Amino acid sequence: MRQIPVDTNGATLMVAQPPQPKYSDRKTQTRAVDTQTGEFLMTLDLLFVMNGNAEVITVSVGESGITGELTMGTPVGLTGLIARPWENEFNGQKRHGISFRAVAVTSLVASAAQPKAA
Repeated sequence: MRQIPVDTNGATLMVAQPPQPKYSDRKTQTRAVDTQTGEFLMTLDLLFVMNGNAEVITVSVGESGITGELTMGTPVGLTGLIARPWENEFNGQKRHGISFRAVAVTSLVASAAQPKAA
């Protein structure tokens, strides 16, 4: 599967919806798991603002990759953000889109509040 690295330098990122568990099957409440690490996945919606344009994107991240309190409006930094184009067919309907995955989502509020070493 193609993976496209996403450069977030120069972008402003804020939490639109706090992290929620990601489900592979909502009917049975089966949690989605990272196939490489076995870790449960979370999703969160982020406001991605760059060059005067704003988009809300949904990003998946492993539970251990969430750092700090991520409430609505919290500025965040992303580590290892990638985009993956996808396409499937269900009941004769073709669908396609882009999914986003990050290694880590870090609150920038916590790092800004830290005193700087002299």
